[in-house]
Amino acid sequence: MTPAAGEVILVGGGPGDPDLLTVGGLRALQQADVVLYDHLAPLSSLAEVKPGATLVDVGKIPGRHQYTQAEINALLVEHARAGATVVRFKGGDPFVLGRGSEEWLACAEAGIGVRVIPGVSSAVAGPELAGIPLTHRGLSQGFTVVSGHVGPDHAASTVDWDAVARCGHTIVVLMGVKHLAAICAGLVARGLASDTPAAIVAKAASPDQLVLRGTVATLPGLAADVGVEPPALTVIGAVAGLELPGL
Repeated sequence: MTPAAGEVILVGGGPGDPDLLTVGGLRALQQADVVLYDHLAPLSSLAEVKPGATLVDVGKIPGRHQYTQAEINALLVEHARAGATVVRFKGGDPFVLGRGSEEWLACAEAGIGVRVIPGVSSAVAGPELAGIPLTHRGLSQGFTVVSGHVGPDHAASTVDWDAVARCGHTIVVLMGVKHLAAICAGLVARGLASDTPAAIVAKAASPDQLVLRGTVATLPGLAADVGVEPPALTVIGAVAGLELPGL
């Protein structure tokens, strides 16, 4: 007898601190039969998984991908078709540069039910934990989040960097450590003032969190001097020059 199909739950784990995992996300982990997790999710929360549940590390680390995205999609479908409640446990939020929508579509095409539990995105939490508000009256009325996976002049980039440079509000760059110098230079070349405040927040929400502040012109050098490595995000705009007392 073929078992009834299970379901897939896309869970956003937040920026890495288990205290920032939502109650709904924790409940989903406790109910899961199978958990496919990334290395940026709060891994200590896996201790909440019930005995006998299957844990699969499908994290993508730069230069080392254990599973392709297609293989991850196939695993979600395979386990759900066997009747399991499958949690896809991801860092941040599943739909903010997290490929959650790709996984949803793959499951839906296979006839698998899917639901999502949003997570706290590092795009917001990282700056906050560094004492940088993304908006502040008189300084910024909005913010833009972009991927820095490739530089502004790379053929694969679909970001309108000209518009970003002219937007006049806070810019948050995720996954931009490798191309930080090119991103900063590209923004200046497109009209952003070189003395615009900028900051990089590395390993946000962890005991090893590091915050560097400078300008668009100086930040790449500051990051290179201390050897900043992913995960890290960059905040560009007037708010990056605002330091909140006590932080």
